[in-house]
Amino acid sequence: MQIKDQLGAALGVTVEGFDHTTASEADIQALKAAVYTKKIAVLKGQDLTPEQFLALGRRLGRPETYYEPMYKHPDVPEIFVSSNVPENGKQIGVPKTGKFWHADYQFMPDPFGITLIYPQVVPEKNRGTYFIDMGKAYERLPEELKKEIATTRCRHSVRKYFKIRPHDVYRPISEIIEEVETKTPPVVQPTTFTHPMTGETVLYISEGFTVGIEDAAGEPLDEELLKRLFEATGQLDESFEHEGIHLQSFEKGDLLVWDNRSLIHRARHTTTPEPTVSHRVTVHDERRLYDGMRAA
Repeated sequence: MQIKDQLGAALGVTVEGFDHTTASEADIQALKAAVYTKKIAVLKGQDLTPEQFLALGRRLGRPETYYEPMYKHPDVPEIFVSSNVPENGKQIGVPKTGKFWHADYQFMPDPFGITLIYPQVVPEKNRGTYFIDMGKAYERLPEELKKEIATTRCRHSVRKYFKIRPHDVYRPISEIIEEVETKTPPVVQPTTFTHPMTGETVLYISEGFTVGIEDAAGEPLDEELLKRLFEATGQLDESFEHEGIHLQSFEKGDLLVWDNRSLIHRARHTTTPEPTVSHRVTVHDERRLYDGMRAA
């Protein structure tokens, strides 16, 4: 196994010669260390069945099955499917997922540490996923803004981008919203936390899931503060030219592994979609995402 920095990129490594069936425990730990420090690892030359993909994920941690059934792979439910390509006339998974800035499961009480994405059908032109390193983003914040958010907490919810399910057709929208709020109530976490694997301070917000900010006493703060944070970190830049935005490309046979603690990401979609299918496995590693979480 060879791990090399991605040339000309601020984030990421490429990994050649990785085989999860023969990898030693030292290989696994080296891969995970690269994910924590370099944020994204691109495993090259992978050719895996869904069952083998899940087995790879299990080498890195404990898989988390997505809570909504319509996203699940029909044979391997631990795999989340994003697809706009029907199979035998049936929709498998959900199309156009993740077209907003977010960290996976940020709206849940116990998010996972590592995300694995294995593209199955790769677009010819508009391939890739946008990322922002929220550890580096925090470092770049003006000192005054860091002081403003030092003891604050943020509220995260799936409500804004919840996808309507097939059985929701003809249901009143108020009933659907009530169900969403009951099934996945908003969670409140410190605006910054200390990464348990690297010790860096992470700014834990996203335009997709962060819906409010409050002071240490739980009093709501002006939404303008959140907007300033979104703007400073590049999340409001629709040109995607902000210095903090990284476009990670991939090709057939690539498998992406990234740090779900410190990265937020956004899928790259266009008005004229190309056929695209990706499988996702998400895993909890040795530490809870919020281990040691405190205002930094």
